[in-house]
Amino acid sequence: MRLTDFWARLEEAFGPDYAASIARDQVLSQLGGRTIEQALRSGEQTHVVWRAVVAAYPDRVPARLR
Repeated sequence: MRLTDFWARLEEAFGPDYAASIARDQVLSQLGGRTIEQALRSGEQTHVVWRAVVAAYPDRVPARLR
């Protein structure tokens, strides 16, 4: 998954403002206690980060975006 696709999915699932907040502020255990931004900056693959988002927010991410 390209990085632009990742951000588009995150914004579609949460809205642009909330997506930015989640990426910056929410620590996910699925990412080893890192935020989305930290995981991406450290080189984690986007599909791995996306799976962590889906696991952390199963009710927020529509099935078509999974």
